[in-house]
Amino acid sequence: MAACLNLALRGAFLSKGRHLPAVWIRFVCNHPPENKKTVISESTEEYKFVERLIPPSRVPTPPKHAGPAPSGWTPPADTPPPLPYMIRRSRMHNIPVYTDLTSGSRKTTLIRKVEGDIWALENDVKQYLKEVVGKELPTQVNEVTMTLKVKGHFDSELKQWLASKGF
Repeated sequence: MAACLNLALRGAFLSKGRHLPAVWIRFVCNHPPENKKTVISESTEEYKFVERLIPPSRVPTPPKHAGPAPSGWTPPADTPPPLPYMIRRSRMHNIPVYTDLTSGSRKTTLIRKVEGDIWALENDVKQYLKEVVGKELPTQVNEVTMTLKVKGHFDSELKQWLASKGF
């Protein structure tokens, strides 16, 4: 039977009179497979070990802290500050201020998740950074993506400033 199958496959791979590399089938065992049925047992008491391996579907809410956590994380204020804008926390409960380095030398700081009057936030950020740096820095507002870009790396200063405001 194997010889017939080999000849049939060999004929299938002929190309204009030239032989392509032949295909050979090698049987590991000449005995037909036995019909062994495996028994599956279901144990609900051992499923607790499987549950430990499954990652949680979302990040748990952080515990209440009186002050900053040992990692430096500070919880948001219980009530949002009475400002015309709101900055939502990221899904990991951090303040969404990031630095960016493009073209090897262009340093920018990005404030994301701004809701409300983004222009009022821009004025407040410009005023705060003018006090810190001593000069007015260029900014860029994108109302569609709700982001504010500031020229330079000021992520730690802006995070502290936003945390002190209650965000």
